[in-house]
Amino acid sequence: PAHPRHALPSVPMASPPPSVSPHRRELKLRQEFVDRVRFARSKNPSTATPWDRFVALSLAVRDQIALRWIETQRTYYERDVKRAHYLSAEYLLGRALRSNLYALGMQDEYRKVLGEIGIDLDELFEQESDAGLGNGGLGRLAACFLESLATLSLPGMGYGIRYEFGIFEQAIRNGYQVERADEWLKFGNPWEFARPEYTVPVGFGGHTMHVPNESGGFKIIWKPSTKVIGVPYDTPIAGYMSNTVNTLRLWAARADQEFDFSLFNAGDYLRAVEEKNHSEVISKVLYPNDSFEIGRELRLKQEYFFVACSIHDIVWRYKKSHRDFSKFSDKVAIQLNDTHPAVAIAELMRVLVDENQMEWEDAWKQTVAAFGYTNHTLLPEALERWPATLFQRLLPRHFELIGEINRRFMREVMSLFPHSPQHMARMSIISEGPEREVRMAHLAVVGSHSVNGVAKLHSELIQTQLLKDFHALYPERFNNKTNGVTPRRWLLECNPGLASLITERIGEGWATELERLKGLEPFADDPEFRTRLRTIKMENKLSLAGLIYDLVKLRVDPQSMYDVQIKRLHEYKRQHLAALHAVTLYLRAKRGENVQPRTILFGAKAAPGYRRAKLIIKLIHAIADIVNADKRQTAVRVAFLPNYRVSLAERIIPAADLSEQISTAGMEASGTGNMKLAMNGALTIGTLDGANIEIRDAVGEENFFLFGLTADEVLARRAERYDGRRALEGQPLLAEAVELIRGGFFCPEEPQIFAPLIEDLLGFDPYLVLADFASYAAVQAKVDVAFGHADDWTRMAALNIARVGQFSSDRTINEYARDIWGVEPCRITSLRDPSLVPDSGPDPV
Repeated sequence: PAHPRHALPSVPMASPPPSVSPHRRELKLRQEFVDRVRFARSKNPSTATPWDRFVALSLAVRDQIALRWIETQRTYYERDVKRAHYLSAEYLLGRALRSNLYALGMQDEYRKVLGEIGIDLDELFEQESDAGLGNGGLGRLAACFLESLATLSLPGMGYGIRYEFGIFEQAIRNGYQVERADEWLKFGNPWEFARPEYTVPVGFGGHTMHVPNESGGFKIIWKPSTKVIGVPYDTPIAGYMSNTVNTLRLWAARADQEFDFSLFNAGDYLRAVEEKNHSEVISKVLYPNDSFEIGRELRLKQEYFFVACSIHDIVWRYKKSHRDFSKFSDKVAIQLNDTHPAVAIAELMRVLVDENQMEWEDAWKQTVAAFGYTNHTLLPEALERWPATLFQRLLPRHFELIGEINRRFMREVMSLFPHSPQHMARMSIISEGPEREVRMAHLAVVGSHSVNGVAKLHSELIQTQLLKDFHALYPERFNNKTNGVTPRRWLLECNPGLASLITERIGEGWATELERLKGLEPFADDPEFRTRLRTIKMENKLSLAGLIYDLVKLRVDPQSMYDVQIKRLHEYKRQHLAALHAVTLYLRAKRGENVQPRTILFGAKAAPGYRRAKLIIKLIHAIADIVNADKRQTAVRVAFLPNYRVSLAERIIPAADLSEQISTAGMEASGTGNMKLAMNGALTIGTLDGANIEIRDAVGEENFFLFGLTADEVLARRAERYDGRRALEGQPLLAEAVELIRGGFFCPEEPQIFAPLIEDLLGFDPYLVLADFASYAAVQAKVDVAFGHADDWTRMAALNIARVGQFSSDRTINEYARDIWGVEPCRITSLRDPSLVPDSGPDPV
């Protein structure tokens, strides 16, 4: 069926025969749901719990997707298409039921069918756990990309790890972050399919051997000391209003021998399951704390585990249709989502050279042509480096291979920089020094034909600063692919009121061609349109106000400005800058000054080992406790919403008035929250950093609140050893706020708790929080004035919505497919009954 409100299908969807009336179709959908309740949950509809109903509906929807999934994979196999393979340590998928209903165009049908039997569809949505397989923008970007691949009918597949406990569930105790296991799989996952028939053995440790081969030379065999089994779990990724369904394959670790009967019979019950416990910890938790040696080892094991499984799977699929590897890179594109999967380059070389006896030069040519590398950071410490001793102990063959790659690469470096040992030292994949390290970003650049940043400024800084030497050697490899977000989840689904208004004014089709939003520009000057836009925003704010009360027991005024900063907690993202501003607003308000009412909202998780980030969370809570309890003022409210995740973002973003994108210039690669918020009509206050620059260019500088130092000015301040104390001169309000925090006013039970944070700010603070404060506060004053003129503010919001069409992940993925992967659309124009189609070879799934 065609989507009833928002977008036309990009290809013909399979639909029921014309003879099937809407009434008969509704009866069929209802019966399928009831059957699933009975046969999958063994319940009657009247006794089924909301969870039972959620599972039943998910399985009914999954059946609809499965036919498309089978046909998609069969078509890819029969046509021998080139596929993109996306390797990512993170996937922040969010909830799937609503997205899949929208993808099929069935959400309104099911709402009607279920409503007639007394079931609220929204209640079923709330039963689903977020798949917590990511930490921030990296994982959410990967999820958007997979959805766009399928929507655009591009052959692709995602690979990652099936973390049993995800990142963590954030609880707050006395203002402190407490990490709890995120048991997202506790009741099962109705969307995944276990594939135990496709397990992959993965080795660690051991040694290598040189043995003679048939041609009189020798080959190298790796003899691992331990093995782990990778079990694949497949999740269908359905394209929006398209028959294409791609696959996300996540790997779970299992023991090679789960139970030792001889030890059990001897009474050694703990050792009988020891191997099982040691093996399965690999896929337990995302990013184990690497502050300790054992954590670093586990993290490297995780990365190699999922890479080895994925490369095995990619090669296996290729070999089903090809006798040799001469066309490997013509059929296979592999994208590295940051440095976590970079060891895949060495693993593919091992498979080609050791297991398939390819000549080194031929194997290297295919490897470089297949791989692309996306860099996501400008922080040197975030570019992974592994101690050579650890790497060699865990992956001895890969260490040898990287050594040979590096030896050949150093010859290239010497030819370009013949008298510069400094270049060799800077560019070597294996660093020399007191502790030798394997530099994974260097391996990724050397082993890939494409190296891209994720925003224009980011890509420029990669080429001129972070990887300057490599750009001099391989200028043709470097390019930019500005990030994007899927408008289906981040507008169509999460903000249905706004989506309906857009469709009413510019027609259908915009959800798959977001540039059509340009058609809204004339309506920015239409008073009736602006009134409708304000009404929709207020409805969203009222809804969020209820959620805020449920989460933190704080009543907020929906008429106030919702000032929102939601992102991973890091000092460079400067949540403490927004917190300082909240204190100055509070000081002004309690003295009786006229302050624009604001509800300042934070949502963020701090990495478990990142103490300073966790202290900033404590600071925000301490400020909130004092500010919200002070009866002398009601203008300022502060709330930290715990356990920030995709489903919470979907509630916050449609309600936001002001989007805080305040990172230190030159430190944010791109950001995608900035795009989601602008797409939903929030105005941005931000620095010239990441994608902020391109958003400002798109929406118009008059519709963007710019403040702060530029990236070049930041470098200059650091070079002169900037002292934060100087920023307090001439700013008595800021000085008072700083002193109150340092002196324990906001945390009298632990008066010295924030002193280290303040000392950082007053000394050489590389994030320049105090240096940017005066500019930030001055622009925030302009924000106050603008928000007070509701009609003008709404006009600016309307223009933001109308002008952000370029930030769709569809545009980004089209650029990857065209410029990096060489992947063409493969449209599934009709569905065949699987029972009537003869097998076309090995299982194509």
